[in-house]
Amino acid sequence: MYQENKSYNVIKGTVPDFGYDVKFAVLVDEQKTNEIPTEPKNEQGQYYKVNVDCGKSKTTGEWDYNAWNVKLENIEEGSRCKLLFTSNLSEEEYNKYIDAGVALRRNTYRGKDITEYYNNKSLYDMISSGKFDDIYVGDYITTNIDGKSIKWLIADLDNYLYTGDAALTRHHATIIPAQSLQNASMNTTNDTTGGYYGSKMVTETLPSVLETYIRPAFKDHIITYKTMLTTEVNTDMYNRAGSKGASSKWGWYDRELDLMSEANVYGTIVYSSSGFDTGIDKAQYAIFQLKPEMINNGYMWFWLKDVVSTLDFAGSCGQGHACFHTASYSGVVLPRFLID
Repeated sequence: MYQENKSYNVIKGTVPDFGYDVKFAVLVDEQKTNEIPTEPKNEQGQYYKVNVDCGKSKTTGEWDYNAWNVKLENIEEGSRCKLLFTSNLSEEEYNKYIDAGVALRRNTYRGKDITEYYNNKSLYDMISSGKFDDIYVGDYITTNIDGKSIKWLIADLDNYLYTGDAALTRHHATIIPAQSLQNASMNTTNDTTGGYYGSKMVTETLPSVLETYIRPAFKDHIITYKTMLTTEVNTDMYNRAGSKGASSKWGWYDRELDLMSEANVYGTIVYSSSGFDTGIDKAQYAIFQLKPEMINNGYMWFWLKDVVSTLDFAGSCGQGHACFHTASYSGVVLPRFLID
């Protein structure tokens, strides 16, 4: 029993239109049917294992357990594929498929426009379930806020899970803008006395950016998380820039929005003055690991949250190198936030 339509209704969408006539036959526990199971378990609570068999054609396929959909490669026109659902998986085996799918999504740069999922709200179900269904690193959402078109990138998935003095247990996507939201200085004068948390960037600029651009777009899906931020600079300590002034104190804070750290961008610290600057921002975002050129993808000069000295904060230079600047310099504001 082969389905003759180009698309076939399944959970959360359709078998994709592959651009060719690909026909599907469905067997559930060896019984032919016109219906693809819409859940990973049958009525008895047994999990399905799904095999995709496209016979002798060049077409190959596999079942995506996270998106609950079929994936085909090397598609040959006129292929006939069987979807074989067999209720013989244990919950442990099923969870291995789910975990493998999440790992694949976090370790694959795709760069697909997923604004459709944002518009129909399915994006948030995909994230909060922890499966990330059809979401990959580098995928993007486009919003229009007060006439300003903004492209938001999926920078990483679940990368802050279990961090914080009150552990973050909500599945999440880490989002960064693909363009400058505005230009601003870290402080009015060239002074880093209060660390990052005491800066004008934190007290004035980021709250404005949050309410002007981010909250109107993502509303109550923005996560409040716990993070470590610097609050004090010792003017007598030497730093990695070879001058005086290094972060010497930090605290835990509830946050919705922050600048990235050097480690988030480069995968290591460069000019960051001490370990207090890094906190939970210790790992490089997947988007920069998988596609390093994104660091310099037209961003020009953007601020990072690391203190460098008594005068300077860290940044990322458009020429492709790590750098820093005096606190009163007007640089690009390129923050990160988490959604679920």
